[in-house]
Amino acid sequence: MTNTSAPAATVVTQERKVVTAIPGPKSQEMMKRRNAVVSAGVGAALPVFIENAHGSIVVDVDGNQFIDFAAGIGVTTVGHSNDGVVAAVAEQAGHYTHLCFTVTPYEGYVAVAEQLIKHTPGNHDKRVMLANSGAEAVENAVKFARKFTGKNGVGVIDHAYHGRTNLTMGMNFKNAPYGTGFGPLGSSVFRAPSSYPFHDGLSGAEAAKRTLSYFEKIVGAEDLACIFMEPIQGEGGFVVPADGYLAAIQEWCTANNVVFVADEVQSGIARTGDYFATTNMGVVPDMMTVAKGIAGGMPLSAVVGRADIMDSVHVGGMGGTYGGNPVACAAALSVFEQLEDGKLFAEAKRIEKTLGGGLRQLQEKYPVIGDVRGRGAMLAIELVQPGTKDPNPDAVKKVIAYGAQHGLLLLSAGSYYNVLRFLPAVTTSDALLEDALSVLDEALASL
Repeated sequence: MTNTSAPAATVVTQERKVVTAIPGPKSQEMMKRRNAVVSAGVGAALPVFIENAHGSIVVDVDGNQFIDFAAGIGVTTVGHSNDGVVAAVAEQAGHYTHLCFTVTPYEGYVAVAEQLIKHTPGNHDKRVMLANSGAEAVENAVKFARKFTGKNGVGVIDHAYHGRTNLTMGMNFKNAPYGTGFGPLGSSVFRAPSSYPFHDGLSGAEAAKRTLSYFEKIVGAEDLACIFMEPIQGEGGFVVPADGYLAAIQEWCTANNVVFVADEVQSGIARTGDYFATTNMGVVPDMMTVAKGIAGGMPLSAVVGRADIMDSVHVGGMGGTYGGNPVACAAALSVFEQLEDGKLFAEAKRIEKTLGGGLRQLQEKYPVIGDVRGRGAMLAIELVQPGTKDPNPDAVKKVIAYGAQHGLLLLSAGSYYNVLRFLPAVTTSDALLEDALSVLDEALASL
């Protein structure tokens, strides 16, 4: 008889603990095995091998416990090995692990689409397509926009990041390391300046006027199918645009038959204190791309858009073997169920208050911190040469290295490699946040 019950969760105490040098001896041995078989092009931000993870703590094979401020790059928003997600995955796997939705449909795909339609901004008629990764969602959104408008141009902005596929590499602002040596890249992509309040000092209206002037001159509305914007930029450095910027861009898009696409791959699904960052930005996108936190660690992404756009494609023009995998859909439904009462949104806002407040206190103490920004559990500090706004990437490297040696997993970001981004699970306790801040304080003091 097949046992479909969920496995017992490994107990992981929610505390930071360093018991060996980093990396420890077991991780070093495993790294030798890794290097013998894995492409050198696949990096490792922290050269330790993880054996267990739960909540906000990851445990390596040597027994070291790290506070995880990466969350798989914003994926495990509801915490590692979330009990509800684990149970949903186990139950679904006991029924079937894969049925291609375009061959034989199943309810999970439809149920996830219903949840996305319910919770994305706007009450208009919507449709959904499920895929596997954020980059795949972005590529398909471009296809929808081109088919609907009959136009080719794809508009993007400075400091944007949209993925590692051929087209999305061409949509990124920073070429290295994602596009170095991989050309030629996708064509008909046009880039304009963005809103970056810390550096440009422009109001939302002023920044939008500059952005749109570039698009009007370098491509023209008559050949621009869509404009992609991250409401809070991810890899670009967690840049929050000035108030009114996104709304002005959307208004221009509506007037010129240009599809406005909000790329919420990193900022969506409770990360910023609501279902989506655009929810509280006065913007109702024509289309949205969603991934990362949607399925608690399982690979799933989506394109959500106006029904007239999404239904403009011929039958068979969209799909994929694994898109909307039933196990991933079950995980996503568990995430949506946990979000329904709003408590996890409140937790994200709590993190903004505790972690964000602590970061601002560190900014007062250390002039190397030029800016503190972000929303919810999507926060960042930009490190500069003291007394200037010039990038300080060396300081970022040193802080990350210090954190690794003291049980804190950190990620960098920014077009100039000078931003530390913080993506804790929204369930991270204040005690862990305060502990992490103490490590950051020590790291900054050591510069």
